[in-house]
Amino acid sequence: MNAEKPEDPQRQGLRERLEAILINTEKATPWHDEADRLRGLVNHEGYVPIRTRLGIEDLEFLGGARTELLRFSELGLRLLDLHQPRDAGGITSDTAHPILRCRSCMWRWPCPTFRAMSESFGATRDLPENA
Repeated sequence: MNAEKPEDPQRQGLRERLEAILINTEKATPWHDEADRLRGLVNHEGYVPIRTRLGIEDLEFLGGARTELLRFSELGLRLLDLHQPRDAGGITSDTAHPILRCRSCMWRWPCPTFRAMSESFGATRDLPENA
């Protein structure tokens, strides 16, 4: 007898979509160094006339990057709206620092979802060590 519930098809589909975005992004060439160099080549019309060799992975990434980044940032904002601190209402001797819980999942603040987002975006320096 299998005690595990079958995977939710919507959740599985979303996971596959996010993993595909991650794989396509990893395959594409990073443009950070090139973008810095190309800024100095902007012409009087505000464009950089360039000739470059792009691989198929780069073209696939660039073709969908704007849409995927918009969707991803909307997801992040929605998660932040869901996972935010609220006063847990507990008794504490330190009234300046009340006990906080996540409004959505009720974990002690900062909740695992907020921590994961903070770690992914490099903002972990502001998180308390003991939570």
